[in-house]
Amino acid sequence: MIRRFSTERLARASARHPWRTIGAWAAAMLVAVVCVGALLGGALTTDDDFTNTPESKQADALIARSFDRRGEEDLHADEVVLVHSATLTVRDGAFRGRVQSLERKLRGLPGVTVMASGTPGSRVHDDSLVARDGHTSLFVLDAVDVDPLLALASSATGGGLDVLVTGEDVVDADFEDTAAKDLQTGELYGIALALVILLVVFGALVASVVPIAVAIVSIVIALGLTALVGQLFTLSFFVVEMLVMMGLAVGIDYSLFVLSRFREERSRGSEKVDAIAVAGSTASRAVLFSGSAVALGLAGMFLVPQTIFRSIAAGAMLVVLAAVAATLTLLPAVLGVLGDRVDSLRVPLTGRKTGGGGFWSRVADAVMRRPRLSLATGTALLVALAIPYLGITTGSSGVSTLPDSFQSKRAFLLLEDSFGPQRTATAEIVVSGDTHDSSVGAGIQRLQRLVRRDDRFGELTLTRNDAGDATLISVTVDGDPMGKRAISAVRDLRKDYIPTALHGVPAEALVTGASAGELDFHDIARRYQPIVFAFVLGLSFVLLLLAFRSIVVPATAIVMNLLSVGAAYGLLVLVFQHGVGAGLLGLHQADTVEAWLPLFLFTVLFGLSMDYHVFILSRIRERYEETGDTTEAVSFGIRSTSRIITGAALIMVAVFGGFAAGELVMFQQMGFGLGVAVLLDATLVRSVLVPAAMKLLGPWNWYLPRPLHRLPTLRAEPVTE
Repeated sequence: MIRRFSTERLARASARHPWRTIGAWAAAMLVAVVCVGALLGGALTTDDDFTNTPESKQADALIARSFDRRGEEDLHADEVVLVHSATLTVRDGAFRGRVQSLERKLRGLPGVTVMASGTPGSRVHDDSLVARDGHTSLFVLDAVDVDPLLALASSATGGGLDVLVTGEDVVDADFEDTAAKDLQTGELYGIALALVILLVVFGALVASVVPIAVAIVSIVIALGLTALVGQLFTLSFFVVEMLVMMGLAVGIDYSLFVLSRFREERSRGSEKVDAIAVAGSTASRAVLFSGSAVALGLAGMFLVPQTIFRSIAAGAMLVVLAAVAATLTLLPAVLGVLGDRVDSLRVPLTGRKTGGGGFWSRVADAVMRRPRLSLATGTALLVALAIPYLGITTGSSGVSTLPDSFQSKRAFLLLEDSFGPQRTATAEIVVSGDTHDSSVGAGIQRLQRLVRRDDRFGELTLTRNDAGDATLISVTVDGDPMGKRAISAVRDLRKDYIPTALHGVPAEALVTGASAGELDFHDIARRYQPIVFAFVLGLSFVLLLLAFRSIVVPATAIVMNLLSVGAAYGLLVLVFQHGVGAGLLGLHQADTVEAWLPLFLFTVLFGLSMDYHVFILSRIRERYEETGDTTEAVSFGIRSTSRIITGAALIMVAVFGGFAAGELVMFQQMGFGLGVAVLLDATLVRSVLVPAAMKLLGPWNWYLPRPLHRLPTLRAEPVTE
């Protein structure tokens, strides 16, 4: 069945029956739009979860079994309203009158319960909710909907008082709103820059719009599929950003490859349908192989037992597969309708060449004249760029990584500055052991003393369950729950304080809370990284082995991809952790690199690098089978693909750069890492390392041990008759 499948026949059939094909895609888009409108919103969440049982999840289960917490306030869901004045204190009548009026309005909001208040005379008054200097007073709330709360805070600000709101739901809302704005920014910049690059490559407006249209169709279809998948598994809100970014990048690039080959064949005099068929048998075949490699590489993230990785993988895989399907069927149908009108609306002084040549071809020829020097120099440069990766510190975006303009961040900083450790981060230690046992009690007391000596911890409360077999210690932790300070405090709690306090005691202690869950996330990402790397590397090797009937091609490709990915990692650390050039690029310096990013970048970049590598190697192998001359084949492959691959790489860099222009640090790091890696791969790797290595290896490039000749063939290029 697989052997009978032909991208050429599929392209020819789509071109001969274009309106049926276009109609089928239009119907699919209509269904997808309905699914997105009706289902997508309910399928996304800002929360993430583990699919295994790390310590935080075990602790949550033990607390649920041992303690009846119904009716208790949910410490993690509280919102905090701060009333601050630079000149007045809570003892001043004007300040006191304003906070009393604000409390009445808060109590009148639907779904809002005032749990505690620093307002003098309030029935839930708590002196600890007034700052030591008296300039800030707090309300601790349970809010079902934060929007009315934010509106009230905004209207109450003025007259010398600032009213700010922070808390888990407010921060989540800020992240969602900012992500939506970043998505719009990325789409706008990405599409605009891609259109400019396509105009330069093709020299015609119609030809430039077609790849963008195919990408948009792919995105809509993938969003519809994501909405359906989300009915079975809850997905991270991050999936939409990921899907759109990947859809624009691969959708435009895949169409660019096929459309370029079609125009090349037409320039040689081929009939319209024959030109579409040749593009289908060559460029479309490479797209199918590359897209499949990307999707299979992304599948490596399913090995990680965490929903955010699986959400990212699901969204990216769906849009890549949709882009491949659209490129193989919808694009040939559109070309069948347009024919040479695809070159309509010409743009002067652009797109004059349909083939390759030019700068990169001259670079490749120069490289092959001195292959050893070129290979050594290129490799040394990439290794040097990768060195900062050795000092990487991973973490996650919390409220402290939001832009300073966000009131939730300003409120958080004011809260920490005025009150010290608060309910923004709470570690919960559940001790499983007989509460009547004196040794258990002594161990718990030692633990409390150790925690109280550490200034990273604040208020501590202790509760014993009715059954007498569990003790719950809740302690506030200083700083952003996702920040380095809180994470390191919980790490020390687990690895130092608890083992020291409970040594020799017949009890077991587990730690949960926001920071504890984040620490588990970091540990899982680090533990599964070599597993995912091995999966992706092994899969890449097998696919390239079957495609090019060589063990040398996949081996060299993997080494080169590792070099480019390593260099991207190093630049990521250099720019974001160390701040080198961050301000110049409009990026935010951060203490950490997102914990999920190294795994994500590795799986995505190994797949995306296949685009260029397979596209080039397909043309090289095609020529080599015609001439038997490796040097000439390499020169031809670089020459015939350089213009298109340069354009394709610049499009990806433009799309990724558009998303890096957003405000959220996580998206800046993602867009920057992807853009830099693609740029390195399409320039230094493609035009220096590949020709230098292939020149040195000569006929050995195509070496396949005799026992492997029985392996099935999965050609990435057409078989030369």
